[in-house]
This record gives sequence, C-alpha cells and structure tokens, in this order.
Amino acid sequence: MLLFLARRTALAVLVALTVLTFAFVLTRLAGDLAIVIAGPEARAEDVEAIRRAYGLDRPVIIQFFDWALRAVMGDFGESFFFRERVSTLIWQRLPITLTLGMVGLGIALVVAIPLGILAALRENTWVDRTVGLVAMVGQALPSFWLALLLMLFFGLQLGWLPISGTGSWEHYVMPGIVLSFSAIPALMRLTRAGMIDAMSSDYIRTARAKGLSRRSIVLKHALRNAAMPVVSITAVQLGFMLGGSIVIETVFALHGIGFLAWESISKNDFPTVQAVVLLFAVIYIVLTLIADVANAVLDPRLRAS
Repeated sequence: MLLFLARRTALAVLVALTVLTFAFVLTRLAGDLAIVIAGPEARAEDVEAIRRAYGLDRPVIIQFFDWALRAVMGDFGESFFFRERVSTLIWQRLPITLTLGMVGLGIALVVAIPLGILAALRENTWVDRTVGLVAMVGQALPSFWLALLLMLFFGLQLGWLPISGTGSWEHYVMPGIVLSFSAIPALMRLTRAGMIDAMSSDYIRTARAKGLSRRSIVLKHALRNAAMPVVSITAVQLGFMLGGSIVIETVFALHGIGFLAWESISKNDFPTVQAVVLLFAVIYIVLTLIADVANAVLDPRLRAS
C-alpha cells in the first residue's frame, strides 16, 4: 500500500509542476504584461516604470523560477487590481467555493445514487427509461439558464430563497442545486452500470442461495463493488464543480474563488489568474489522488497496478 501511495503521490507532484509551468506560460501569451497593465494609452516611460516595478524587465526564465519558488511556498505575489496579497484574497474566498462545492456534491450524491440503484433494479422498465431521461435532461441543461429559472421561480415569484449573497445556508441552496446538475448524470449512469454488473455476478447468486434478504444483497454486497467507479468519478466531479463554480458564483454573486477568477480575468490581474488556475489544478490533483487511494482500499487488487 505504501508503494502504491508513493507512486501515485510522485505522479501527482509531476502533474502539479506541469500545471505550474503552463499557468505561467499561458499568461505570457497575452503579450507584454507591462503594456497590458498600463493600458494602451499609457506613455512609454509609464510602461517602463511598471516593467521595472513588477520585475518584468528580467529574463523570462528568471521570472518563472522566481514565481514558481514563491508559489510553492504559498506566496503568489500582489494583485494588480485589488492591491492585496493574492494568498490573502484566496484564503478569504476559498471557504465560499468549498462550501458551494460540498453542497453541490451532497445534492448530487443524494439524488444520483438512489436513482441509479432504482434504475438497475428495474432494468429496461419505464422506471429505468425515466431515470435515463432525467440524466439526459440534466446533462443538456445549461447551468446559467437553470440558475436564472430557479432565481425567477424560487427567488422572485415565491420568495423562498435569496438570489445572491452568502449571508446564510439558504444562499447556497439554489447554487448548489445548479452545480449538482452537472454531476448527477455521470454519477447516476455509473451507479446503474455498476449495480447491473454486480447483481449478475456469481457472488450475488451465492448470496441469494444462502437466503440473504434483498436489502442486504443490494446494500451490503452489490453496492460495495458498484461503488468503486462511483468513488473515482465523485472526486473528478467535485473537481469539475469547483472549476465550474466560476459561472455559478458569477450568476449568484457568490464572492468565492470562481468569482475572483472572473474578476481577475476581466481586469487583466495576471498574478491572481495564475494563482487561481494553479489552485484549481492542485485541488483536482489531490481529489484524484484521494480517489485512487479510496479505490485501492476498496479493491486490494489495484494496489499491485
């Protein structure tokens, strides 16, 4: 198990270093950052002053290693737009995004897993087809459009939920529902496929022959083996949710990391953009690593791979 964990951790570190490099390179593709920061109407001496102030007059390779070393230590520099430390901005807004992601994931799991089990137990019936239709509709709905519908109905017409802000748990209900719709179809399909495969296996037939109850067979035996691909996709979907929070947080005016990313991109705040890209990538890598370890715990055969 320790060797398996060491290999996966080393791979995760290599991926993180690759993302670190791309986050730096992509911001440089925008052109001369000093001109971008100063604006097209700035005088040449102002551009040179900005270039010296932010160290943009040094060789690019020196800039990269300086930024990379500081980023590894958690220092992402100062925001061009907010005039604050980027790390401070991230720590202030990260709880909002993490809360939104966990709410969305919780809603997705509560909806998708029971529906996936139900569809598998009623395979090729109207129940199965209805669940498939729900999955198809959920995947086809644009998140911003669904968000606007919920805001109009539950926020404006019924007045049940607030449509913006982060003052209480109620502010996360509608954003969490919208965010969950992106994960429900994949979780539902994997649960259904895993349960169908498990229910037709030899050990389930043996459990039936022993006289175990249907509830015990489904929940204690079949679901355990069907859960392995669901564990992997759950971690991946949480990463997608956190990355996709940019749209949701912008629509609902939740001032989390996603909203910070949108503000930074619109204001050409490159230090903040680099930090947010790196943060989302590291979170995604860590979640994937956790999923690999969880799968290895559930299925010892994976430890030898």
